[in-house]
Amino acid sequence: MSSYDVFTTDVLIVGAGLAGERAAIEAAEHGHSVIILSLVPPRRSHSTAAQGGMQASLANSAKGAGDNPDVHFADTVKGSDWGCDQDVARLFAETAPIAVRQMAHWGVPWNRVTAGKKVLPDGTEIYDDPDKEGLITARNFGGTAKWRTCYVSDGTGHCLQYAMDSVVVKLGITVHDRVEAISLIHDDTRCSGAVVRCLRTGKLRVYLAKSTVIATGGYGRLYGASTNAIINEGSGMFIALNTGIVPLGNMEAVQFHPTGIVPTWILVTEGARGDGGYLLDKNLHRFMPDYEPAKKELASRDVVSRRMTQHIRKGFGVDSPYGAHLWLDIRHLGERHINTNLREIANICRNFAGIDPVHELIPVRPTQHYSMGGVRTDINGMAYGLEGLFAVGEAACWDLHGFNRLGGNSLAETIVAGMIVGKQVAIYTKDASINVSTTLIQEHVREQEERIHNLLNCTNGKENVYEIRREMENTLMENVGIFRTGEALEKAVNKLDELYHRSLHVGLRSNGQGPNPELASALRINGMVKLAYLIAAGALARQESRGSHYREDFPQRDDVNWLKRTLAYWPKGSDKPVLKYEDVKITELPPGDRGYGEGSKQTAGTSEVSK
Repeated sequence: MSSYDVFTTDVLIVGAGLAGERAAIEAAEHGHSVIILSLVPPRRSHSTAAQGGMQASLANSAKGAGDNPDVHFADTVKGSDWGCDQDVARLFAETAPIAVRQMAHWGVPWNRVTAGKKVLPDGTEIYDDPDKEGLITARNFGGTAKWRTCYVSDGTGHCLQYAMDSVVVKLGITVHDRVEAISLIHDDTRCSGAVVRCLRTGKLRVYLAKSTVIATGGYGRLYGASTNAIINEGSGMFIALNTGIVPLGNMEAVQFHPTGIVPTWILVTEGARGDGGYLLDKNLHRFMPDYEPAKKELASRDVVSRRMTQHIRKGFGVDSPYGAHLWLDIRHLGERHINTNLREIANICRNFAGIDPVHELIPVRPTQHYSMGGVRTDINGMAYGLEGLFAVGEAACWDLHGFNRLGGNSLAETIVAGMIVGKQVAIYTKDASINVSTTLIQEHVREQEERIHNLLNCTNGKENVYEIRREMENTLMENVGIFRTGEALEKAVNKLDELYHRSLHVGLRSNGQGPNPELASALRINGMVKLAYLIAAGALARQESRGSHYREDFPQRDDVNWLKRTLAYWPKGSDKPVLKYEDVKITELPPGDRGYGEGSKQTAGTSEVSK
């Protein structure tokens, strides 16, 4: 067996986005040594791409007057379609204002209240309180009762990540970038670190730690069209799943953002609609008020995405070589507003779509955007099944978002959960020790070396990794999208079962030496197909519609039979997943009407709630 380098630390953070870095800071400030692993330099993490803002009930702006954590909590629960754990939602809503102010202290240049009259695009005049001039302001986002999304124009994630990373540098936290964790080291009871592959050299390393935190983001790139960065392939989720012990929660809960630019699928922030942008059809008719007269373009994302797709199905989409789309119109906001508060969108439209949103319409269509599912954890962020393993951010099912997250709550979750879970990691680590045998380490390394050897030598077959991936992406896009049916989901499960078995027989076309992207893809493909399988299988089993999960053959929410969370396991040696369920925690707000959407008429003996 070849030699490998061993690194030892108190806390190992896998992922250098906002959630991972915030947890690392918390652990370091409690006196622990920390190593952060990342596929890319931290400032290239996908967190940097977040545009619109993070929610926190500061109540500084005129339209945010009267806001408080109770209102934010209620919005979050309704947004989740009662799929979240309400104790987590309460903790989150109470902590978010603290997190926003702390980020200001760390250097984030939040947009601020400027007193005086303002005229909204609909002609409404508002007056900010002169006594609050200079305080952090907020913009409107979907599914909220108050304006509470704090923002830095439309580059909020960029500013947050750079400020956060500066604190990481200041504290001297060690960052190893261009590396990838490919396996967790564990003894079926406790996690002791990870086997990691250097993407520069191709060599394996071992990282041993008292606590290991997965913070690798979402799985958007399982889908053929996604707003996610190319690094978002669900790697942290599938290395946890591959333990055979740790479950993933609510993997069928996939969010489609209403406004991905056609055909690049780059995100246009919800802030564009929050600032007053309209959705138009091929006749330039503003159609959302016809479906959602109260919230219009700012119902929750699952609702707006469905309404857009319904409108396209009715023949009102704009034909294009890339399929039918709709228009986003922000021209009426004016050149000054677009080039200041929405300048990133303006640059993206000009550079990637060849259009100027000051004068032209933006072609948009709902696009895969976010994964509500992830490594199932308790309220402290510790993963089910393995002591010493934590998860945070989009890689985790904490569970703040249930079956649909509100815009602005994910960026807030990265900071808030990073604070909360990071503190719990520090507390756990204080009394933990690294107690792992050399034999166990060698077993895990040898298993990964054998995987690499088999791929290099085509020992198990010559399946093409790129063909399998393309078929996986197409299967999810065609059968596990915004609208779902039992027939399409069953087709997806059968196809993904086939792809799973084919993924066991991948062989390389290249020599695989050094920083070879084909080898990196081949090492991921089996885990990615497993995640896709869980999404489809969970959706097929869930015979109701809740949040982002919409079954046309089961269009009502069914609280009697399905007010519960899916827990998906993949036992060692098995060729199929196992689905189990747990109750959702209802602590304050019983299930009811969300106040927008198709209504929540219940089945199986539950009461009817009118739209």
